[in-house]
Amino acid sequence: MGKKIQDEDKMKETTMTEELDKKTSYPDKIEKPSLFFALAPIVLTIILVAMQVFYYDDVSPHIPLAIGVVITALFGWYRGYKWKDMQEGMFNVIHVGLPAIFIIYIIGMIIGVWIQSGTVPLMIYYGLQVLDPSLFLFSACLLCSVVSVTTGTSWGTTGTMGLALIGIGEGLGVPSYMTAGAVVSGAFFGDKISPLSDTTNLSPAVVGSDLFTHIKNMIPVTLPAMVIALGVYLYVGMSFGDGVIEQTKLDITMQSLESQFSLSPLLLIPAIIVTILAVMKMPAIPGLFTGVIIGAACAMIFQGVTVHEVFNAMLNGYKSNTGVAEVDSLLSKGGVMSMNWTITLILIAFSFGGILESTRCLETILDRIMQFAKTQAKTMLSGLASVFGVHVVTGDVFIAMALPGRMLAPAFRGKGIHVTALSRSMEDAGTLTAPLIPWSSGAVFVTGALGVATLDYLPWAIACWCSLFIDVIYSVTGMFIPKATEEDYLQWQERDEAILIDGVLTSGSQINKSVLPQA
Repeated sequence: MGKKIQDEDKMKETTMTEELDKKTSYPDKIEKPSLFFALAPIVLTIILVAMQVFYYDDVSPHIPLAIGVVITALFGWYRGYKWKDMQEGMFNVIHVGLPAIFIIYIIGMIIGVWIQSGTVPLMIYYGLQVLDPSLFLFSACLLCSVVSVTTGTSWGTTGTMGLALIGIGEGLGVPSYMTAGAVVSGAFFGDKISPLSDTTNLSPAVVGSDLFTHIKNMIPVTLPAMVIALGVYLYVGMSFGDGVIEQTKLDITMQSLESQFSLSPLLLIPAIIVTILAVMKMPAIPGLFTGVIIGAACAMIFQGVTVHEVFNAMLNGYKSNTGVAEVDSLLSKGGVMSMNWTITLILIAFSFGGILESTRCLETILDRIMQFAKTQAKTMLSGLASVFGVHVVTGDVFIAMALPGRMLAPAFRGKGIHVTALSRSMEDAGTLTAPLIPWSSGAVFVTGALGVATLDYLPWAIACWCSLFIDVIYSVTGMFIPKATEEDYLQWQERDEAILIDGVLTSGSQINKSVLPQA
């Protein structure tokens, strides 16, 4: 009797799996494209982006990427897809990314009111006080990381605080390429882990994770890389112990901060509370918006601004008017409107990923990748290589994250790997390599701002390339590779995330955990 029941259960399970394969192989009316038809729209789009970046010297890839959506639609139409189906695919992916878009807008508010309240200026003020000749490189990296974390921008930190540190370093006899390397390490490290950074919010949105889980899973790579970098800067910096800080520049900066803001340790409260809420695993949107409210209260209490001025800072950002160009450039930031460049790019990138997915182009490319990526290690290495490869070809970090991220996330789910393992790879091979690839927009900006060639400062941007090597080591050894949890499986079902199982792209809403392989 027991054997009969078991046989019936097995038959039911087999029938369920067969029906699942029939229902979830989507869309099931049109065959997957050949590799040529799958790659053609991507290659043509990359050529357009490269032309925009390299030939026209314009770092905005929005229009080439939008044309890429049209190109993909034409290829899809030729193969028999209706616009309605392709549009639905785009909107589905945009829907997944909406939480990240709201977060980025809230971040714009935070930056504006945290500068207006004096929270960010206070951190800069404290940071400038720790500079010492023998600790200069160490302090420069640490200071830039703090400023970048609190502002969420590596470019802003490099172009302002970094530029000032180059001048101070020259006065101490520190080679500019060493200082530039320390600045880049700190600035891009801060950008990578800051909840206020656009790339830090884009990465989990692309793969279908949440912000703070993404940041948490970057720590095993990011922290050792930063410790190694700081250790090297500390050791090398000892040889410059006889130098003398050019105090005039520091005094001017600190005096301008003191004159414009009423500085008090209490201004650290917004940052402390947001950090506590993150540790308590409060969802990102209410947690960050709490930071907006507390920052606004501090601005009115400590700086005496009006409610209308706070609202204006939330919308249009803070406008500094100290008369010191470096300080005004650093502090004139934030606001909802300042995030529109990033938001529009995310919307177009998600549309591109969505139409590639709905026309099954990604499925064909995944098949080829997974012929190599049979194991967890090879899957991880495929993620790193794909992001870095697209970054090298296009020179644009957003494209390098959006395309491989959306393309490979189903493969990671299919192997039972937490998708933050992929988003971490996107940061290490994308965000942190941006200042290391000479033709990347990040490296072009750094070279223009600091006046140091990419290949000169590259060896000293230790935290950047060290993170990539550490991630490769973890990928090969299996260390610190997060596994998918029960909650993740439920989320895939709820959000209808795509999952690659045995070469078939299936729908998360119709999947059963029992048919998923375990990592």
